[in-house]
Order: sequence, then C-alpha cells, then structure tokens
Amino acid sequence: MTAIDVFQEWLDDYLNFERAPQKNIFWLDTIDYLCKRFDNPQDYAPCVHVAGSKGKGSVSRMIACILQEAGYNVGLYMSPHITDFRERICKPTCFLSEEIYEKTIKELIPNINSIIPESLPAERPITWFELVTLYAFLCFRNAKVDWAVYEVGLGGRLDATNIIRPKICCINAIELEHTEFLGDTLEKIAAEKAGIIKNCTPVIIAPQQSENVKIVLREKAIARHAPYYFVEELINHSSYKFDEKSKKMNIHLESNLFNHQIDASLQMLGKAQILNASMAAIAVKKILPNLDEDVIRRGLEKAKLPGRFEIVEKIKKYDDIPAVILDGAHTLNSISLTIDTLNKLYGAKKVNLLFACAADKDVKDISMLCKYRFEHVYVTRPGDKKESNLDSEKEAFNAAGIDFTADADYKTMIKKAFDDSAENGNLLLVTGSFYLVSEVKQFINSI
Repeated sequence: MTAIDVFQEWLDDYLNFERAPQKNIFWLDTIDYLCKRFDNPQDYAPCVHVAGSKGKGSVSRMIACILQEAGYNVGLYMSPHITDFRERICKPTCFLSEEIYEKTIKELIPNINSIIPESLPAERPITWFELVTLYAFLCFRNAKVDWAVYEVGLGGRLDATNIIRPKICCINAIELEHTEFLGDTLEKIAAEKAGIIKNCTPVIIAPQQSENVKIVLREKAIARHAPYYFVEELINHSSYKFDEKSKKMNIHLESNLFNHQIDASLQMLGKAQILNASMAAIAVKKILPNLDEDVIRRGLEKAKLPGRFEIVEKIKKYDDIPAVILDGAHTLNSISLTIDTLNKLYGAKKVNLLFACAADKDVKDISMLCKYRFEHVYVTRPGDKKESNLDSEKEAFNAAGIDFTADADYKTMIKKAFDDSAENGNLLLVTGSFYLVSEVKQFINSI
C-alpha cells in the first residue's frame, strides 16, 4: 500500500458527514483549532477562493493553470476526485511529489491522533473534509507554493476552506442545491456562498439567474467594503466555436482590462466554459494587472478536468466505439448543457447513454431530456458509495417512453453498455454522477 492508501484508510474513520448527514455539521472553530496546532499553514501563501453551484472547479483549474503559466509554483485544492485522491490536492497539471504527500501524512496523523476529544471546540468530532482541507494546507506549505487556489467544498460561509485570507474571491452561478444544508431559496443559498467575501477583498461574480441573487451578493460585498465586479460588465465581447476535428473549443474574449484580445483553444468543452474562462481571466488580471494576455491564453489552453466532458477514444478491446464521453453532470441544467455539447461536436451520430444518479435527483425531468437523443439507455446505480433509487429511475425512463435496460449491478451494466456500443458502433455518453464516471474510468483502466 502507498502512503496515500494508508492515509485514506485512516481518514475513513472520520467519514461522519457522508455516513450521517446533519444540518448542524458545519462550523469554522474546529478547522481554526486544527490550523493553530500546525502554526496556521493556510496563511503560508497568497491564495484565491472560488465558490458557486456550477463551474467552480473549472474556474479554479483555469486560474491555477494561468498562475502556473506565469511562472509561479501553484497548489490547487478541489473536489471531488474521480479515480485518485491526489486529484484533490495537486498542481494545476500534475500531482505534487510523493515526498510532499508522504512528509505531510507523517506530520499530520500523529498530531491529530494525540488530540484529546474533550479539548476540541464544543467537544465536536473532527470531520473528514476538515482533515482533508488541513492536509491540503500542510501539503502546500511543505511544497513551498507561491500561490494556492481553493475550491469551496459546500456552500461557503461555514465551509472548512473559509478560514483562508484570499487575495480575490470568485462566485460562480448559483443554483438550488443542497437545500437541506444551504436553504430552500436561491437567495438563502446566495447568502451562504457570499460568506466567502472578505473585508476589502475583491470579488468577481458570474451572471446569476435572478436580480435578487445579485442583490444578495452585492449587499454582502458592500457590507464588507469589498470591491465587487460582475463579469458580464467587464467582458465587452465573447464568442466560441467548437472544432469538430480537434475536439476543442475556440474562444474569443475582449475586455478593457486586457491589453489585447484573448483567442484560446480550450480542452475544456461546453458553452459554459467561455464564462468560466472569462471569470478566470478577469480574476487573474485583477490580482496581476501587468500579466500578459498570451500567458492567460496559454494557461487556459492547458486547463483540463477529468470527468468533465472527457473524451476517451481508442479503448483497448473496444476500438469499435468511436468515443466514450465521461461527464459528471448531475443536475437538469448541467445534463442539458452536456447533451448540447455532444450535439455540437458529434452532430447526429448515434449515441448510447449510461446513466445513474443519486437518490435526491429529479429523474423525471432528466429522462425527458433523453427522450429523442439516445439509441438506448443503460440505467444503474452510481456505485456503492452513493445512495440511489433505481426504481425511481426506471419509472421515469419508462414514463418517458425510452428504450432502456436497468440493472442494480453497475459493474454488469457498465460492461453491457460498452459491449453493446462496440457491437453497434455507437458513441457512449456516461453521465448523471461523478461516482458513476469514477467506476467507468476504473473499468477502462482495468481492460
């Protein structure tokens, strides 16, 4: 076993939120207590904080890649990971060295094991995410990073990452999500996300669904004396076009902040990525106003994320499948965007769908999106780590009049989807859950 494997086993004892979700499991005094035990590693390097319901992972990766392209040693903290835990705590385009991961594990575990439970704030147990966040802080200090980019885990105000003191914050589009923890309206959720806004620290805000959400974010910024910028007011012109041959997306950005326009060829696909690229470019120009736009272009072009419209071709034993597209989209809006990108890149080519989702998703509306696009749908569970409701999925796809096959055994269904797609020469889209994407990637790697 590697050091990371041992570390993950040790972390499993702290999986309290995943095993028994509680509305009152969020607070900052525990992570503050833990960081003080390690001489506040979160303050080691200047950093960027990114929140939002959609696109925050893409924006985080893009900002990190731009900073790296500018010559900085950059640490990137984000979630979830698809196949390797180190995806959460890494450099923009590769992992940290094994020496850093191992050194930090040896630093962290004995200290945490020595904590007397009664000494913890309110005697509350430490959570898994708090420990992983602390581990990221320590890894980046040990790696002597020049900059760190932190993606919020959930919400913002009471997220464990919110102990940092960033140079700039980004708040992406806000949707109804995790309503049991963040609130049952967009405005309540916006208030939680706005909790990352710090005193006198600039914040870049993406376009929002409603004016009320913008008002919540604006008022929070004003209360904190934080300069705020709505990205749509700073980008004078933007456009994009898919390149079917290269499977990339060409974007064009113009802003008064730029010395010249940015024309980049993105590996990250989907029309939402032009907004994410705009957010990243504006954020970096605000903290590094003299940075040349060519550096921004190169950084944007190097950015990519596993499991976000990831195209896998020429799979061993399945080379009759033109391509497998892996996308962790799990909301109605994000799955709609995934299908839109699929159509723009592959036109009317025949596609099969492998689908699974968590139990809390509204499969009825999602199934209607799939009604006319897919030759056949394979419905299953997203793996063993996430609760699902296969009966609900079957009912929804049946009501939509879709030709589908369902089986709770996800490993069997993954293989069948691949076998049938190879036999028919169809594309295969895998979506609905990052957990399903993870299982499919493991299947591909095992072939």
